[in-house]
Amino acid sequence: MGSLTTTRLGEMRLLDLALPGKPPETCGVVLHDPESGEITLRLRRDWEELTGDPNDLDVLEALADDLTAKAKELGAETLLAYLSDSLSNTLRISGPESVLLSRGTLNRLYERHVAATVREYSTHLPLYNVRAAAGGYGDHQSAELESWVEIPEGLPVRKGHFVARVVGQSMEPEIPSGSLCIFREFGAGSRNGKLVLVEDQSELERGERYTVKRYRSVKQASGEEWSHSEIWMEPLNPAFAPWQLTEDKPARVIGEFIAVLE
Repeated sequence: MGSLTTTRLGEMRLLDLALPGKPPETCGVVLHDPESGEITLRLRRDWEELTGDPNDLDVLEALADDLTAKAKELGAETLLAYLSDSLSNTLRISGPESVLLSRGTLNRLYERHVAATVREYSTHLPLYNVRAAAGGYGDHQSAELESWVEIPEGLPVRKGHFVARVVGQSMEPEIPSGSLCIFREFGAGSRNGKLVLVEDQSELERGERYTVKRYRSVKQASGEEWSHSEIWMEPLNPAFAPWQLTEDKPARVIGEFIAVLE
């Protein structure tokens, strides 16, 4: 199963689960990239909300790994033909629908078509309406909960983690403009060299302002103690300039960058 990194035309299919006595419910998204021959998929993980039958549950919980293995073994075209021919009336796959493939397409289609159960800090993290403007400062946004976002398996989900959208080009290519990113609330420990979400407190009178930068500190010794002589907020994109924290331009670290979600 590969990753989609370019924009081109592909095909989407939906997996539906139709249990006896219940209406069909979409349980996953399958993307086919004809140019690369790759298949990517994402299935819901709350199967026990759909069935109480232990036999059904065992099959459904193994489905994602089973399809991933078959994709590697059979190839995309053969796998899709196999799914169309062999799935039962209980598990169905839709016909192909053309979609534009790009970074984040799979997650966006999953969020649109799959209504998974929200499990706070288990499978979902809070999305805050905070625009982390990586190339400057965005419009005023208060840190209000916008929604709960389901996090793909393999990424960290725990209390103290949250999602925010990064806007701007100063952290590219690692953090593309417009991407949803996972952060963790910053606790104890060194910040030096880490990517952080910060609030520029010199802008509070005109509204809270947020940005993502690399935290870089320069220390100096005074006897047996150390102190910060300089603290800089550095972009990753060399086309943008760093800025230094001063009394006139203070900042508060809100969170540490964990990963790009989409």
